[in-house]
Amino acid sequence: MSADEILDIVDEQDRVVGQAPRGEAYAKGLRHRCVFVLARDAEDRIFVHRRTATKLVFPSRYDMFVGGVVGAGETYDTAALREAEEELGVTGLPRPVPLFKFLYESTDPGAPVAQTWWSYVYEVRCELPVSPQVEEVAWHTFLPEAELQRRLDTWDWVPDGLAAYERLRARRSR
Repeated sequence: MSADEILDIVDEQDRVVGQAPRGEAYAKGLRHRCVFVLARDAEDRIFVHRRTATKLVFPSRYDMFVGGVVGAGETYDTAALREAEEELGVTGLPRPVPLFKFLYESTDPGAPVAQTWWSYVYEVRCELPVSPQVEEVAWHTFLPEAELQRRLDTWDWVPDGLAAYERLRARRSR
């Protein structure tokens, strides 16, 4: 999606209260919607990637999710499948399984404006050969979950993905 792509702007209950171009939503810290999809391969490893330096938010950082913003009028489920197929560079993925939703609010004191978005977390099995978008993904691999967890303190992760992953781990440990 480009900076001109129109997004639904939502309130603290995830109700649509307006629309704005993506670039404006980011620049003004307008609350919108995002999807996070944890993609596992046939060996149960997790797709991990480093974002390109040209990304609007969190450039050159690592992420354990594929995903992105939900377009205006688009459902979370539709966005999850679209984003997963786009970023993994595949077609014919099974529909991602919705796991939970949470409100992400940036805690980065160095950011020019606070960022906040409703975030729906999904999981999908990807047994297809991946060919990630070069505009989105600078590097990728599938890591066993134990290896991913060892990297949490050493790689520079996107903060929203890290928040989603921590919530996912907490839910699984209950």
